[in-house]
Amino acid sequence: MTGYDRFFSNLASSMRASDIRELLKLVEKGDVISLAGGLPDPRSFPREAIAEIAGYVVKEYGEKALQYSPTRGVAFFLNAVRDFAKRHGIEVRDGDGLMATVGSQQGLYLIGRTLLDPGDIVVTEEPAYLGAIQAFRVAGARFLTVPIDGQGLRTDLLEERLRSLPEEEKKKLKIVYTVATCNNPSGTTLPLERRRHLLEIAEEFDLLIVEDDPYRFITFAESEATPIKSLDKAGRVIYMSSFSKILAPGLRLGWLAAPEPIVTKLELVKQSIDLHTPSLTQYIAAEALTRGVVDQHLPRIRRLYREKRDAMLAALEEYMPQGVKWTKPIGGFFVWTWFPANINSRQLLARAIEKGVAFVPGDAFYPNGGGENTARLNFSYPSPEEIREGVRRLAEALRDMLG
Repeated sequence: MTGYDRFFSNLASSMRASDIRELLKLVEKGDVISLAGGLPDPRSFPREAIAEIAGYVVKEYGEKALQYSPTRGVAFFLNAVRDFAKRHGIEVRDGDGLMATVGSQQGLYLIGRTLLDPGDIVVTEEPAYLGAIQAFRVAGARFLTVPIDGQGLRTDLLEERLRSLPEEEKKKLKIVYTVATCNNPSGTTLPLERRRHLLEIAEEFDLLIVEDDPYRFITFAESEATPIKSLDKAGRVIYMSSFSKILAPGLRLGWLAAPEPIVTKLELVKQSIDLHTPSLTQYIAAEALTRGVVDQHLPRIRRLYREKRDAMLAALEEYMPQGVKWTKPIGGFFVWTWFPANINSRQLLARAIEKGVAFVPGDAFYPNGGGENTARLNFSYPSPEEIREGVRRLAEALRDMLG
């Protein structure tokens, strides 16, 4: 045979490789400081604890941990998650169900396949998390994007845009997707009044809110931001989180909480994909939660990432030329930057790589186009020294373009 194109579905034919994944491959090949990926620092993994727990789980729970398990999740894991969520101010309502997922990305895919028909409209921040854009686009969704400021999603603009939609378009509205705390990619955190306003908007326009919340456990503020889920009295929030940032991404373990009728449908869709989330990793995580390993580990993770966040903000302040703006995150992994309007960040990336530093051009996070003069900078993976040098090299590349 000479080719396989005719066998590919229209969806597969239209899909393109993730800019970020391709960029990471490029960075790995050379002596380049990467401010591009969103990888946790390997020093944040509690390896000794996981090793001991894994052995214990196989010995004590082997018959169950190595066996098939319910699609929704292992009861031991779901109960441990419910207790963990409660300790951290995440109120799972009495009418909610819990489900284990293979990372948050699977949760997004399941939500897209369960709730969206082709042509339905998803509201997102602008910029928005690339994984969500991909998952909802696979379901055939269209995007209504709303700009951010230093405090995240502009809910005032969201309300204006929804009111101005034609009635036929309003019928296609289904979901508001948000990373409200330490947003990926922008690093912004939605203040309490905007969270309440978002719930009011969802009620008025009959929308569901998908609150993707993987970073709230690594905020550097004195208190964790109140989840939108905990403010929800009407059952409009699907809450998602993950153990990738606070335990280890290799476990590929996430979870979601949503009204029981929604979880029931998500469960049916999941059965068509993988039957269930791996039993072994659920038992390992459940044991880590019940022993207090995760809670005891969180202060160390926060100190580690706070040092790196501070290093990036200090370097940006020292090296960046006038006209560059950036967010000041209270946690998470990312800083969002706005370059002068005449700077194309993809052209800047080419110059930056020549100088030995990489970042993610911001237009990748704009589902309807735009953001050509923006970029996402990651501080979680490189060392403070690499962050400082990487920002210096990036500023040098930018000054070259500015002439």
